[in-house]
Amino acid sequence: MSHPSNQNKVALVTGASAGIGKAIVRRLLSDGWTVYGAARRVDHMADIQSEGAKIVSLDVTDDPNMTIAVQSIFDAEGRIDTLVNNAGYGSYGAIEDVPLDEVRRQFEVNVFGLARLTQLVLPHMRAARSGSVVNISSMGGRIWMPIGGWYHATKHALEVMSDALRMEVKPFGINVVVVQPGAIESEWADISISNMQKASVSSAYRAMIDPVHKAMTTFSDAGSPDVIAAAVSKAVNSPKPRRRYAAPIDAKVSIFMHWLLPEAMWEGMISMILSKFSPKSA
Repeated sequence: MSHPSNQNKVALVTGASAGIGKAIVRRLLSDGWTVYGAARRVDHMADIQSEGAKIVSLDVTDDPNMTIAVQSIFDAEGRIDTLVNNAGYGSYGAIEDVPLDEVRRQFEVNVFGLARLTQLVLPHMRAARSGSVVNISSMGGRIWMPIGGWYHATKHALEVMSDALRMEVKPFGINVVVVQPGAIESEWADISISNMQKASVSSAYRAMIDPVHKAMTTFSDAGSPDVIAAAVSKAVNSPKPRRRYAAPIDAKVSIFMHWLLPEAMWEGMISMILSKFSPKSA
């Protein structure tokens, strides 16, 4: 439902070429926002463009590209009220196996590119003394599993950075919100599995990689991207949003269990879950 108060508000959503990003664009359009969908794959955004979104070619690893994109939106609209940092990807594999070039790329996309885009948008928000930055993290920003260590590290970094930023920009009337998706229907799992396979051809960690691979490929209870879009909508349309929104239920339960359990018990629980997917248990 469109909110009359959003008629002149402008949102920039990254990673808008698929999955969660597209769902967020569509939800904010229905809320009455002017929405810029941004991604490298411009040809994948024709559908949301036909629905009213404005399309921007954006690569979060390209500083000049980001600078031009943000300035062009401000020149056209005179404002940027919300930045939804959704662009990101998963790259799984044992800590020892994943090449450091791939580790750096994952940090570049999931952390540094996001941080730089935020730096570019904040001066406009500070001048307006209002705005919101929504960082799409993951339940993996609060929990961890083996074979996903590098991915978890990027999301843990994003969580801490968001907390510090929240306090820094609060005096300027800017909100910082973290959204923590659980298992969601998207390209994320396929990309993560593909990267894990590339890094694990002759791995010494196959006994742990194989159960993780099987768990990721057989999990069938993923939620709709719309549940994350609903969380973002709630955050940006609220004058006092919560610091964090976890969805769907698996994210809430997993984050709670990690908070509740001592580390040794968490390790034991993860080992028990993975054992169910090991070849010996099949």
